[in-house]
Amino acid sequence: MDPCNKEKVDSVMDGSEECENSDEEQDNTIEWDDLSDKESVASSMDSAVDEMSIDDLETLLDEFSDVSDDGDWYPETTPRKKKRSGLSSVSPSPAKSCRSGSPASVQSGKGKTRRSSVSRSLPFSLSISEQKWKSADEPDIEPAQPVFKPRQTPGPRLVSSGSCSPLQYFELFFSKSVLRTILTNSNAYGAMRQEGAKKPWEDITAKDLKSFLALVIYMGLLKCFKLTDYWRKSHIYNLPYPSQIMSSRKFLTISKALHLSDPKVDAENDKKKGTPEYDRLCKIKPLYQDIRDACRASFHPFQNISIDERMVASKARNGLKQYMKNKPTKWGYKLFVLADSLCGYTWDFFIYEGKANLDESKGISYDSVMILANERLLGSGYKLFVDNFYTSPKLFRDLLQKKIWACGTVRANRIGHSKTQAPRGNIRWFREDDLLFVEWKDRRDVLMCSTFHKAFKGDSIKRNVRGADGVWAIQDFPVPAAVLDYNKHMGGVDLSDALIGYYTVLHKTKKWYRSFFFHFVDIAVVNAFILHQQMAKMKNQKPLTQKAFREALVTELAGTGPATGPAYIRPTLNHYSHLPKYISGDSSIGRRKCKLCRFKTPVMCVTCDVPLCFVPKRDCFTSWHYPDISSEDGEE
Repeated sequence: MDPCNKEKVDSVMDGSEECENSDEEQDNTIEWDDLSDKESVASSMDSAVDEMSIDDLETLLDEFSDVSDDGDWYPETTPRKKKRSGLSSVSPSPAKSCRSGSPASVQSGKGKTRRSSVSRSLPFSLSISEQKWKSADEPDIEPAQPVFKPRQTPGPRLVSSGSCSPLQYFELFFSKSVLRTILTNSNAYGAMRQEGAKKPWEDITAKDLKSFLALVIYMGLLKCFKLTDYWRKSHIYNLPYPSQIMSSRKFLTISKALHLSDPKVDAENDKKKGTPEYDRLCKIKPLYQDIRDACRASFHPFQNISIDERMVASKARNGLKQYMKNKPTKWGYKLFVLADSLCGYTWDFFIYEGKANLDESKGISYDSVMILANERLLGSGYKLFVDNFYTSPKLFRDLLQKKIWACGTVRANRIGHSKTQAPRGNIRWFREDDLLFVEWKDRRDVLMCSTFHKAFKGDSIKRNVRGADGVWAIQDFPVPAAVLDYNKHMGGVDLSDALIGYYTVLHKTKKWYRSFFFHFVDIAVVNAFILHQQMAKMKNQKPLTQKAFREALVTELAGTGPATGPAYIRPTLNHYSHLPKYISGDSSIGRRKCKLCRFKTPVMCVTCDVPLCFVPKRDCFTSWHYPDISSEDGEE
């Protein structure tokens, strides 16, 4: 996995440092005004302890825990700005992962003062929790398992008998209509910028835009520090391929003119600044919505799904930018992503727009899950995995009403965790209605909540432990099923982020909306590659590697060479139905590039509608229709 991305969910049981970073990030976002309010609530609760029954205290604790810390989790826009109160807004319309996803551990050390302030707001949690906890020896009834009823058949929503090239998979996300929209808006923006200049604006063509996309993807395969380095002619920088596609001047012209929305609509939206009608995402809305729709339309998730955050690196001066101290990508735009846990396909996402005072909002962690886990689009019986940023009793109960089961790590102060010493492998648990809370002692304490797991099913895990004599040995320790499943299925977004990070096309730009354009290209390429993998798996074929897939996609977009490999379309009709004909009468006028050798030819196949050489020295017509037969004159 790419080093700039977070590691795939490591063994929960190892108590990785990611948990520590996650808790530190939570603590850094606590608002001190809220803490003072909580302390006053705590003092009032202390005064009333003698008058309340244990049941009343439990009810109060549950209510307090449900609403406890969503507000405390919002990252500040910049590290030096004073934190403002208020709930976060979520865009219901249509981003490298920085998930704090290994199961939560109870820690000490950094941020201890702030954690102790929060714990003071739960003065009775210890006494209540100690009465609730049960040991692993006490039997637990396994809840009814979800019946999986998806709205569509899980997997690629394509004809299984068909065969697609990398370009055709990519065009599922960047369709011809999407490219036309980008082309129209970019030409309008370029003409507006060029207005009054000596040289009039020259419109970008569809071929130019495809060549531009080819170069953008190529730059993800071969990294240079400056864009102009790709066209430098020196003994160090001498890359012939970019100049074959287009000149550096033309590439930079298209890059500067690239615009996703109508400039007139932008001007109207700018007049609404400071009002509720102002749309912060106006400049990316057309492509934003199209990419979201295409992601949902081309694939349906399997039963296990995960929701997590993703950061798109940027230091642009924009209100959408977030600062997250303990993340690999500290500055950038934050997205909330729902991904398939099996293959990492990005099924849906939305962009975090910042805080807003909305009475109907229940916190960004709750709202984001409810927006992405849409049972009307997904179906029922799904198993959702989240980390401790999202997990709360209220969220899990509401998801259960929608017939979506959930499992996630829990923040210690939400269930009254006790730091009592226990041997490694110790398990204890308690139930509240349909919710199972389980604590497991590994190197650190692991706290889980689930709506579909049994407390303990007899599973074990191997650990390398040093004994009292100083000798290391492998030992078996009992482990809850919830921990094993979380480790296995929580990494969907991480897998997607890793695939993006290997060959990301993102590079520096002066315009914030172009950063999103590059990320949308990343999403489209990776999702297209995952579709190719899944289709090849269904046909028992060997799929291309992501590198080979991107290389084939570049050549197809630029039209610079034959696309080869198992994903390329081959004729499926009877061989006798393929006949040659002249493209333009019997002359050489209107010649086109041969589909195989790229030399110009006046001949094409009637059925395949592709130009092919049909001369003694280059019999591409035979090679195309009979790939297993070699010409007497030899083939390349």
